[in-house]
Amino acid sequence: MNSKKFLAGALLATSLVSGPIMAKEWKEVRIAVDVPYEPFEFKKPDGTLTGFEVDLGNAVCADLEWKCEWVIQAWDGMIPGLMTRKFDAIMSSMSITEERAKQVAFSEPYYNTPSAWFGKQSDSKMDVTSKDALKGKTLGAQRGTIQDDYITEEFGDVAEIKRYSTADDLVLDLKGGRLDLVFLDYPVGDETVTTDKNYAQIGEQIKLGDGIGVAMRKRDTDLAEAFNKSLAKLKENGTYDEIMKKYFDYDIKM
Repeated sequence: MNSKKFLAGALLATSLVSGPIMAKEWKEVRIAVDVPYEPFEFKKPDGTLTGFEVDLGNAVCADLEWKCEWVIQAWDGMIPGLMTRKFDAIMSSMSITEERAKQVAFSEPYYNTPSAWFGKQSDSKMDVTSKDALKGKTLGAQRGTIQDDYITEEFGDVAEIKRYSTADDLVLDLKGGRLDLVFLDYPVGDETVTTDKNYAQIGEQIKLGDGIGVAMRKRDTDLAEAFNKSLAKLKENGTYDEIMKKYFDYDIKM
């Protein structure tokens, strides 16, 4: 199926509801995030949860007059936790994919950033599009992500792939010499890898998937519509841009 046609159909099915938005029925909403995933969600030294998606989620909650609770959840338990009602929504850099849309409903995409390879500065000229160049290398990705899917499909037959529960563990193993390269969201790598002058982005950035959406249980179409309406409002009134500029010096809007 053409991915663009699939996305349009999935978003239309998500956003169509009968009658007005029943946002006031959702007085309390629990939103899951995988921490740390800087700059999207992470903790300050005092333990306060912050980041682009946390600030944006809080702005949605204020706009809709919801009382919101942030739930920290490991990535590989995100969709299972949603299905068992541990929380009501996932706002944690989840890429909209055809496979995931079989299980959950998505809001319209609210940002899209590229992925990129990161490694030692001395490897900055490596051709990361070449299987020959990556043959025998040890590559890292966060388990269950669109980046994991990409490197498994492209290089799983020539390289060793190690998968990690958190982006922090992934970066620690790169800097500890246990990985040759890592593949992750560009903003995350820029924030956690290239701040060390011994490491750099390797090759060109790569756009994967159809953007990032808020994930919810399929039956919660009113919740999806509430997120869609509020996110659109925050983009129109400048709140989205104000939050975005706190964390990025480039535009990540869809």
